[in-house]
Amino acid sequence: MLLDFRFTNFRSFRDEAVFSLAASADTTLERTHTRPTGLDKVKRVLTSAAIYGANASGKSNVIRALQFMQLMVMTSNQIQPDQESTLTPFRMRPDFADHPTLFEATFLIEGVRYQYGFEMNRRQILGEWLLVYERAKPQVWFSRTYNAKKAKYDYTYSDYFVGQKKVWEISTRKEVLFLTTAVQLNSEQLKPLYQRFAEDLVVLPDGPGVGFGFTAGYVQSAGNRERVQSVMATADTGISSISVEKRMGRQVHFSFPGGAPEVQDAEFDVPQFGHTAGGDVYKFDIGEESAGTQILFELAGPILDILQKGRILVVDELDRSLHPLLVLKIVQMFNDPELNRSGAQLIFSTHDVSLLDGGKLRRDQVWFTEKDNEQTSHLFPLLEFSPRKGEALEKGYLSGRYGGIPILG
Repeated sequence: MLLDFRFTNFRSFRDEAVFSLAASADTTLERTHTRPTGLDKVKRVLTSAAIYGANASGKSNVIRALQFMQLMVMTSNQIQPDQESTLTPFRMRPDFADHPTLFEATFLIEGVRYQYGFEMNRRQILGEWLLVYERAKPQVWFSRTYNAKKAKYDYTYSDYFVGQKKVWEISTRKEVLFLTTAVQLNSEQLKPLYQRFAEDLVVLPDGPGVGFGFTAGYVQSAGNRERVQSVMATADTGISSISVEKRMGRQVHFSFPGGAPEVQDAEFDVPQFGHTAGGDVYKFDIGEESAGTQILFELAGPILDILQKGRILVVDELDRSLHPLLVLKIVQMFNDPELNRSGAQLIFSTHDVSLLDGGKLRRDQVWFTEKDNEQTSHLFPLLEFSPRKGEALEKGYLSGRYGGIPILG
């Protein structure tokens, strides 16, 4: 489970932004919307959290920051020597051009808290650290700091951290994370943390549409097909059955810059949906369904897989092309302890204000982004405004009480 994430100097965020999934002491919806951690300081963690804000206020950049950290952990070893990374720091002040960017995430792994982070600019890693809380006092498994005077890195290690540390140290270039190198060179201790980024963190920065390929393969198991059909049926799509038909088609691959496109014949799994009318079942291809039905089908397989395996789903604009009731259905799946038995989490940005009232979300599950007069984004929780229990949050948000709304001329 993800406990918190913080970053500085990334895209529209100049100052530190902290996003926390630690549950407050409020007992409202505690059994369904939170899970116990077994920790003293963070007793319960949220199963879902929503980020609201005006267009261009920074919602998407929170998600992009988490995705950038994930990609650095997974692929920093693919950056060529002396090649600049794709990092985009804050650009609205000249003195921030070479200011370091920081990312840090804290995970709960098998009951142990892992606090991992790094600092970097476009040219190199400036610092990297991992704190592990097997007890109240943290163990600094490793710390790496760039010494500008000596033009080299200073490393420190904990006795709890074992393995070929000198080999990993020598093999880590300035553009590459030590975590990435050590795992590639068989560090068993660091694999669980690496897997949180590589396998358990699913980030959809471009909205909920992910293509139907995963779900089309997922429903070819009878049990999985029944689960997806149940999701589609409870969403009132009118679908009574799902099947997959294999068809030949053409894949077109474009090369840049220039070059003729490469065309290949390939076999595709094409989902078909049965609609019952007058006792007869009529089949429709996925392309004949509404945009909302298509997106729900695309998400159904990944969501059910994420719930089963206890992973983390992060989606930008979850409500894009989805009816508010479908968005609510997805959020409810993560907040349902019967469906979510493995501790899966959902983080999403949205404009759907209908989620704010009616006991759909706890007050600590709501976050906002807003830009100030210097075009700097800020991230802050609803709890900062100390809303009362039962307060009309939708009305308060739309009236500007909590910020995070556009100022219309």
